[in-house]
Amino acid sequence: MKPLAGKKILIFISKDYEDLEVWYPKLRFAEAGAAVTLAGPAAKTTYAGKHGYPAVSDAAIADMRSADFDGVVLAGGWMPDLLRRDAKVLSLTREFDAAGKLVAAICHGPQMSISAGICKGVRMTSSPGIKDDLVLAGAKWVDEAAVVDRHHVTSRRPGDLPDFCEKSIEVLRAHGGA
Repeated sequence: MKPLAGKKILIFISKDYEDLEVWYPKLRFAEAGAAVTLAGPAAKTTYAGKHGYPAVSDAAIADMRSADFDGVVLAGGWMPDLLRRDAKVLSLTREFDAAGKLVAAICHGPQMSISAGICKGVRMTSSPGIKDDLVLAGAKWVDEAAVVDRHHVTSRRPGDLPDFCEKSIEVLRAHGGA
């Protein structure tokens, strides 16, 4: 049996997402048996990654319900600075956190966690470019490839994706689901 059989994962996308930070988890979680939904500002819309790789949204963020998923992935790139202004993204992120479900953020993805107000007291990592933002939001920032604090998994950059996905799968297996 695949380790994530029956699990459902939500990944936010929009223009200028970090290509590898969406596609690597999407494919890795699917390979492990999870159903993965890419949700963007609009359904059935193609979004170009920061490096030009296209992704088509399966659904609109506005139509998503955290109760339908076991976890969320907050990828990086320039996208988080755009999506952190979306009230539904912030609401969903807070709901995943409050329910103790996986909140996996990589690179600049924690900008969405910061704006959702869920970083206080959480041990996290990120791109060094947003270290100060996380610290000011109350996170305990560390420079490690993958950091797990309860249901939060964070990583610094695309090179950390193997560790990021491994730790995310461990959290999904340990915490049950929707």
